[in-house]
Parts: sequence; structure tokens; C-alpha cells
Amino acid sequence: MQVLITGGAGFIGSHLAEALLDRGETVAVLDNLSTGSIQNIRRLQQSSRFSFTEGALDDHAALDRLAGRADAILHLAAAVGVHLVLERPTAAIETNVLGTHALLSAARRYGCRTLFASTSEVYGKGAAVPFAEDDDLLLGPPSRSRWGYAASKLLNEFLGLAAHREFGLPLTIVRLFNVVGPRQTGRFGAVVPRFVNLALGGEPVTVYGDGAQTRCFCHVSDVVRALLGLLDEPLATSGEIYNVGSDCEVSIRDLARQVVARAGSASPIRHVPYDEAYAPGFEDMRRRVPDISKIKAATGWSPSLLLADILDDMIDFEKARLAGKG
Repeated sequence: MQVLITGGAGFIGSHLAEALLDRGETVAVLDNLSTGSIQNIRRLQQSSRFSFTEGALDDHAALDRLAGRADAILHLAAAVGVHLVLERPTAAIETNVLGTHALLSAARRYGCRTLFASTSEVYGKGAAVPFAEDDDLLLGPPSRSRWGYAASKLLNEFLGLAAHREFGLPLTIVRLFNVVGPRQTGRFGAVVPRFVNLALGGEPVTVYGDGAQTRCFCHVSDVVRALLGLLDEPLATSGEIYNVGSDCEVSIRDLARQVVARAGSASPIRHVPYDEAYAPGFEDMRRRVPDISKIKAATGWSPSLLLADILDDMIDFEKARLAGKG
């Protein structure tokens, strides 16, 4: 099978490309390197079954060429990170919506099996925890920039499902919940690598808000396994949305404590108000927990790694990177 991964030089995409190569597939990556890194795929470029094209989804000639050769497309390219969404909201929305529109148009032309990544952000301020795929969604007002990202990803879901219903595109949507693992950077707001880097550097570990907000963290290897399981079930999973993530909750305050302890760090934990960290009026979700029963029923998938395993893996990776071995 020939697979195209958009955003394949990113954190999740590079792990996905590696797994596909390991099982004998041919992999093409399209990435503009805005948030991804060539270093993530350096080793993969040694394979004759791997190719990399530097470009964005608005490079229609490149996208058409790559889609024309693909049996399947895994669409991971998107604007990522809270800071980027707040600082450049127009670019974030246009990247997500126009990029996905271009991708779906190419997939339709060639009948590609398509799987694309949405986000837990689409659940917005929903209070019915855990979140199920058919829940009603509650987003904040357009005066709050962060909800523009959620709305753009939700519109992508509508576009994808419309292409499935109207044109028969074999498409599956995954809503990812707080994926963590090696190669992830804290540069765009991801909390675990940010905490790990601060703890290893002996700096104060900054928790935004009161720290009582909770999240569920899933290792990238488990997420890759989930994506491949869905990719391999086109008939059963096409036209469906699946949550992918861990359902084990931890407060951000406790997460910081665990990172400091497991890193053997003496870093203090410092609380920073949201208004100082982001902007006045910033809104956050108190809880974000997925119901993963649907993907369990469809493919048998469930996460295998606990939070302690995830943190140890991240700490070991960052230590090696800082020592020049990563």
C-alpha cells in the first residue's frame, strides 16, 4: 500500500510514517516544516520506500501528484498550538479549513482511503464527561480566538463527512486527546514536554491557572496503533468519528508534581494566571475526558501505557536530546 501523510514531519506524523515503513508500506510525506522538523524524519529518508516533499496543502500540483499515487491518505497537517491560534487566528483558521478542503478534493479525485485527525477541542465547554462522539458540542463566542480553532476543525469534520455521504469517499475522522511522546516539543504549548524541559533545567515549572483543570494523556505509540487499526478497517469505520486517547484523568497541578518527582528535579511549581500566560478573557476547559468505547468496539483498541510510563519516556528522550544523543 502507498500512503500519503500530510504533516508527516511532525511529532505524530513521523511516528506514523515509521510504523507504516516497519510493516512494509510505501510512505510519502508532505510537510511545510512550519511546526514539523526534518530531523524527525531524517532516519526514514534512508529507506527507498520513503519520500519527502516540502510544501503546504495550497501547493495543489504537489498535492495532486502525491494523492494520485496514494492508496490512502492520513491527513495530520494543521495549525497547532494555543499560542499560534491566539497570535495568528486568521492563518490558523485558513490553514485548517482551506488545507482540508484541498486535501479532500484531491482524495475524491483519486478515491483514496482517507483518515484525518480532528481534535478534542471540538467538544469545547461541554460538561457531560466523558465526551462521546455523538454528544452535542458547546463552543464559546467568536470574540474568544481560541474557539476559532475548534470551529475550524469542526468544519473540517462536516466537510469530510459530506464528502463521504455525497461522493462515497472512504473517510474516517479521529478526535485526538492530548497525545504525548518523543519528538514532541513544548514550543507550541504542549504541556508535558514544557514541564519536562523546565524540570530538567531546574527552572520553575509553570502551571497556568489554578492547576485543577484535568486532562488525559496518551502515548504516541498507542495513538499510532489506533490510527493504523482504523486505517485497516475501511468498510466498518468509513463515515464515522472516533475518539482516540486515554481515559485516565490527572490534574495539571498533579501532573507538574509527578514530572518534577520522576525527573529527580528540585524545581518549584509556580502558578501563572491565564491572563498573564495568554490574554485577558482566555477560556479553558476544566475537564477533557474521552469516551473510547466506540473505537474499542470497532477495532479492539485501548491504550496500553500508563502516565508514569509516558513521563519516564519523555524524560529519557529529553535527557538524551540535551546530551546530544537524541
